[in-house]
Amino acid sequence: MPSSLHEAFVELFRQRPSLAAELLTGPLKIDLPTFQQARLESGELTEVTPTEYRADAVVVLTESNTPVLGVVVEAQLAKDPGKQWSWPNYLTSLRARLRCPTVLLVICPDPRTARRCATPIELGHPGFVLHPLVLGPDQVPVVTDPAQAGRSPALAVLSAMAHGNHPDRDRILHTLMSVLVDDDHRERYADIVFTALPEAARHYLERLMATETYEYKSDYARRYFSQGEARGEAKALLTLLAARDIPVNDDARTRITECTDLDQLDTWVRHAATATTINDLFD
Repeated sequence: MPSSLHEAFVELFRQRPSLAAELLTGPLKIDLPTFQQARLESGELTEVTPTEYRADAVVVLTESNTPVLGVVVEAQLAKDPGKQWSWPNYLTSLRARLRCPTVLLVICPDPRTARRCATPIELGHPGFVLHPLVLGPDQVPVVTDPAQAGRSPALAVLSAMAHGNHPDRDRILHTLMSVLVDDDHRERYADIVFTALPEAARHYLERLMATETYEYKSDYARRYFSQGEARGEAKALLTLLAARDIPVNDDARTRITECTDLDQLDTWVRHAATATTINDLFD
């Protein structure tokens, strides 16, 4: 099953397909054909064989609704020897489907994996060598300019994901906040960022979003911090019950940990002070 970090990277392209073009022309400096639109395509690249192939994401650049470039996007968290066989198939299958050129864009969260994924793949035919276009954290721009973030919110999100331990981390996250305030996809972007950030950076962003400086924070942020307080209350309640040697069955534990009503949790905490059984808590 794909990890949450893997899904976070892929979700960026699902939310903003044009991010593929931005990364190819920006940090990777690839010349692209003229296009008007970037759209998602099915990631199923199965041919008439028993083997099923599925890319993480496929973005198609079009001009007057005609495909001009297909981009296979792969989020790679570790070196996978099997990719030397599947990646060429992805490109040739998509090329045959779209009848236009195709490229492979690989996103890696760490430099070592990026270097390994950039290894050329010899296909055997003379001169037929696949050179994956790999974007590691060293190639992801450090976005600290709100204007740049406004032009490409997804790039600001990717910057925060890639540079959670960067010396300019605070500026990166402050810039990201300006995106989360106004962007149409702010709720999903916030989910993605909180999934991918290192713990220290995540805690900093939590504090940043909770300050009065951001009175205009999104509905997602309000829900997020309400849920965060609820998780804290639930944890404190379970600790209190354990200290009083009150057994907590699975159903009760689930009821407590999944509760997001702070008033209800506060009531249970007060009941726990005098309860002798878990049933007393809910009466």
